[in-house]
Amino acid sequence: MSESRLVYSTDVGRIDTKEPKQEVQGKVFKDGAVRIERQTKGRKGKGVMLVVGIDNEQHDLKKLAKTLKSKMGQGGAVKEGVIEIQGDDREKLKQLLEGQGFKVKIAGG
Repeated sequence: MSESRLVYSTDVGRIDTKEPKQEVQGKVFKDGAVRIERQTKGRKGKGVMLVVGIDNEQHDLKKLAKTLKSKMGQGGAVKEGVIEIQGDDREKLKQLLEGQGFKVKIAGG
């Protein structure tokens, strides 16, 4: 028999025994450049731009993502230390990041 595990109680509500999520460090490149990649895999053909290589110890990724999304007029998210911006206007995103002081390279095709 398998052990039963209590997940909800009428006294206290949902019981969460999982440890809190730790913030994931994104990939940082040796040359210090931020890369803008385009990805469609697993997204039903919808393209997103991935901003990879920003050190999340020096920069607030959520705040930066919010600024980029508002200036681009697109949606997006921060997942696993990578900023995702919907759409495919990498040149405009590159200009915005360079305006923020980042050294930027467009990666991929």
